[in-house]
Amino acid sequence: MIDVYFWPTGNGRKITIMLEECGLAYRVVPVNIFKGDQFRPEYEAINPNNKMPAIVDHDVEGEPIVVFESGAILQYLAEKTGKLLPRDTRGKYRVLQWVYWQVAGLGPMAGQAHHFLRYAPQKVEYAMHRYRTEVTRLYKVMDRQLGRYEYLAGDYSIADIAAWPWVVRYEWQGQDLNDFPNVKRWFEAVGSRPAVQRGASVGNDWASDSTVMSDEDRKRLFNLRDEDLAPPAR
Repeated sequence: MIDVYFWPTGNGRKITIMLEECGLAYRVVPVNIFKGDQFRPEYEAINPNNKMPAIVDHDVEGEPIVVFESGAILQYLAEKTGKLLPRDTRGKYRVLQWVYWQVAGLGPMAGQAHHFLRYAPQKVEYAMHRYRTEVTRLYKVMDRQLGRYEYLAGDYSIADIAAWPWVVRYEWQGQDLNDFPNVKRWFEAVGSRPAVQRGASVGNDWASDSTVMSDEDRKRLFNLRDEDLAPPAR
């Protein structure tokens, strides 16, 4: 059994999708990031970075294995099961470069777009433009790659599992999939997989509209000060 410390976000859904694709037994442990569960001492002992997700794999010899960071978890599960990550060196790094592209680029840039376009208490035009246009650039990178290959690294792999949950929120990022026909084709193909549908549905009934948060929730989640929540001076 694998314990998954989870909340239904792009990074969280990567892991439940992968577990479903691999057919592994798992138990979901909610980590409500809007209420500060990620800062509780018992969770910090698992993930010292106070982020979600993390896993604890009890299905191993000796002490359970703890892994945090979504990209590392995907690679761990792929290597544990021998699925969705080639074993030959060329194939393995063809996949991993796209996994790292997502965790270092698409995820952080899309996350900043989400924040400034949707959550920020004050609208900052420079930041909104900066992150929207950078996400557009990254979608163009995906679109070119997916014009050459069916999936990001050729065959379906953890690279697609890493990227797909972030593309789910394309509208939050100021994007239109009709502008990226190859991404749209790929997005629909990945989303039609039964394991993706099962994994993506985990926790959907836990969270209402996450933009409806108290000031205390916002301060906790985004590390804000009281003055950050005040309306801009005129």
